[in-house]
Amino acid sequence: MNILGINIYRGRNIYCHRPVIKLTLDLEGYSDIPTKDIPDFNAKLLDLLPGLKEHYCSAGKPGGFVKRLYDGTYLAHVTEHVILELQHMVGYDVRYGKARCIEGEKYYIVYEYVLEDCGLRSGKLAVDLLNKLLKGECIDLDNKISDLRKVIAEFDLGPSTKAIVEEAKRRGIPVTRIGNSSILRLGYGKYQKLIEGTITENTSCIAVDISCDKQLTKKILREYGIPVPEGYEVYSEDDAVSIARELGYPVVVKPLSGNQGKGVCLNLTSDEDVRLAYRIAKGYSENIIVEKHIQGRHYRVLVVKDKVAAVSERIPAHVIGDGKSSIKQLIDKLNEDPNRGEGHEKPLTKIKIDPIVLMVLNRQGKDLNYVPQSGEKIYLRDNDNLSTGGIAVDCTDKIHPDNVAIAIRAAQAIGLDIAGVDITAPDISKPLTVTGGVVIEVNASPGIRMHYFPQKGQPRDVAKSIIDMLYPYGSKSTIPIVAVTGTNGKTTTTRMIAHILSACGYTVGMTTTDGIYVDNKLILKGDNTGPLSAATVLADKNIDAAVLETARGGIIRAGLGYDLSDVGIITNVTEDHLGLDGIETLEDMAFVKSLVVEAVKEDGYAVLNADDSMTGYIESRVKCKKVYFSMNENNLLIKKHILSGGTAVYLKDDMIMVANRDSIVPVIDIKDIPATLNGSVKFNVQNSLAATAGCWALRIPIKDISKGLSTFYCDQKHNPGRFNIFNIGNYRVLVDYGHNIDGYKAVIEAATKMGADRLVGIIGVPGDRTDDSIRQIGEICGKAFDVIYIKEDQDLRGRKPGVVANILRKGVETTGFGKEIKIVLSESEALEMAMANAMPGDLIMIFYEKYDKVINTIRRVARMTNKKIDADSLASQKI
Repeated sequence: MNILGINIYRGRNIYCHRPVIKLTLDLEGYSDIPTKDIPDFNAKLLDLLPGLKEHYCSAGKPGGFVKRLYDGTYLAHVTEHVILELQHMVGYDVRYGKARCIEGEKYYIVYEYVLEDCGLRSGKLAVDLLNKLLKGECIDLDNKISDLRKVIAEFDLGPSTKAIVEEAKRRGIPVTRIGNSSILRLGYGKYQKLIEGTITENTSCIAVDISCDKQLTKKILREYGIPVPEGYEVYSEDDAVSIARELGYPVVVKPLSGNQGKGVCLNLTSDEDVRLAYRIAKGYSENIIVEKHIQGRHYRVLVVKDKVAAVSERIPAHVIGDGKSSIKQLIDKLNEDPNRGEGHEKPLTKIKIDPIVLMVLNRQGKDLNYVPQSGEKIYLRDNDNLSTGGIAVDCTDKIHPDNVAIAIRAAQAIGLDIAGVDITAPDISKPLTVTGGVVIEVNASPGIRMHYFPQKGQPRDVAKSIIDMLYPYGSKSTIPIVAVTGTNGKTTTTRMIAHILSACGYTVGMTTTDGIYVDNKLILKGDNTGPLSAATVLADKNIDAAVLETARGGIIRAGLGYDLSDVGIITNVTEDHLGLDGIETLEDMAFVKSLVVEAVKEDGYAVLNADDSMTGYIESRVKCKKVYFSMNENNLLIKKHILSGGTAVYLKDDMIMVANRDSIVPVIDIKDIPATLNGSVKFNVQNSLAATAGCWALRIPIKDISKGLSTFYCDQKHNPGRFNIFNIGNYRVLVDYGHNIDGYKAVIEAATKMGADRLVGIIGVPGDRTDDSIRQIGEICGKAFDVIYIKEDQDLRGRKPGVVANILRKGVETTGFGKEIKIVLSESEALEMAMANAMPGDLIMIFYEKYDKVINTIRRVARMTNKKIDADSLASQKI
């Protein structure tokens, strides 16, 4: 088998509403060979991956997949299950998978993943394992699984960050991971917040710097009247010994800056210990502190803003003897605990043997070969950090109120919004002023896993406290999001909605076929209707509303670039792009576009076209509320929906109406919408209905919808490339992006009402349309135009030059078109020739590929012929 291609879907997609990976495979001769006919294959596979015996498959119970194996299934299906099982083996609960034939030996396999790097490697590993199995080669699966675990340790989120992710999702806050680090973007637009671990975007850089300087921290705390241990910065081993003697043993030696207890040595009782500790600390920082060791228990108090969220007693790494195992053997047994991992990947961290462990044991007169008696506790470190193998015991309900106040005051003194305040005291339930306890450190970005996974006591949901601080009850975390798709009209509908929202005072982010706009300013030119463009808009902190044109291609290739929208709109589903990407029928196309209305919040709205034949199929996939729009007030679906308590938008006597069972409210006369050219451009009437429905679903007042529509023009400012009309002396040029059968019909129907003496068509069709579609467009043009220029797109989309033009010409000729058909493949040259040959009263219509080139050509030719361009007031066009 061979992998031909890989697609990664990081968000909701047409296969699953969770992230998936799609592998395209060539089975290379195995497409028709069932597993029961491959010698020893099934037994070897199950011996290699015994977990496959638990897979349900189509039987719906454990063992279902094994039954399929022995009944005879095919390698694409086996690959799907092997990929899922490999991810199970490294701890991920993934269940969704699908294998389907594309053609011949080519299959695609779609499978769920949690960590992208692990998902990708699991897919490649599965193919490699099966190829080796088929060839009878040796497979070192243990090493491969070990490699996957290393990937997880490097790239997966730790327990602390995962807790924040889960709490945010529980609150309905969108979460986006930025890169492979622990930086998360919570929310969208102006309400987004960045957080890395437990450092928020509100955390002061100065506060973090102060917390990293332990001596400066103590100085500030002392100024605030908070008890801290006495200590000094030292600059050499001799200086360290001198200060230790001055303070009096026992002492602590630690790096001036550092975290996770790295390089910290406690309870030092001799000059020799201090010298060794100095050298150890020097490996982590140039500057070293020696301070008085405070006897007592070690507590971590987590402060979030002005409250204590949790308290844990931290107990250093230790082993308990069984009377027969050495300390080294006891450490190895502890490290076998599945809850212990590398770094922060698991609730607990594996204990590593390093010079500090050896020093602590030596101080006790022991080494790694010592065999403790049964029940004997041997401490391996003095510091209690979980990152060095320690454990935690919850003490949240025990902390004395005075100590709560001290911890909060310490965090505020340093300026941290989230802080881990380390306290050493005999008993946290008694005031430090009584027990002689002190604040040892105030830590920025404190780990929170100890509070979720205490060895004893109640787990504390501290992520809730963090999310509550970032998003207090009742505050917003996201902005209104409207997603628009459909075969025709989606660009204009998107622009109309964005225009209405802008008029209402929103700072709108918008994606369209011609670019990304923020606050009506173009920030990125080009076709930006895919998921990356949507993500770009939603990451912009300036916007408070997003309107996202969402095209078929982006959905198929990569899914959606957002989680859930407030409103999903499907303008229509007609014949276009059939035969591409496995989309063969209108139902296939409706299935793809349905994702936009499936991915809507539960209290949001799907806006559907009641006049469209595919709406019946689409509405069956919708889980949210619905609002329909129609050009016909008597549409049965509209009437039924209103009677059942729903809302609909429809046209009645040229007036757009919003109606439900209780009221019928007029919005605007279509003649007052400039984009409809006095109501004659029917497709813009339909787009106005869709835009009205979408804005109503966002609870925009009717008067504001009316005002917005009444100021929306078909010009270069509001709707570039969509029915733009330029008066050039005594003739006109109409520029439109019609590129499919229905688009051509709609534009030509509107143009015939514009009173032209001759209709001149400059026609072309993208090369990825079917021959039959191209021919039909030729027929439509042959019946409509007096003069025809046939051009081709610069991007031929797999066609050879002249092929599309020839099919169009044949389509035109089937109508008996008796005039000359001019084939000028260059779009600019065809337009230039048509304008040069224009006669008074002509209406030249160009169905463009490159809008800017067309506009530049119009300007250049007009200038060369000394003709003035007037495109200022399209509302005054005579129809």
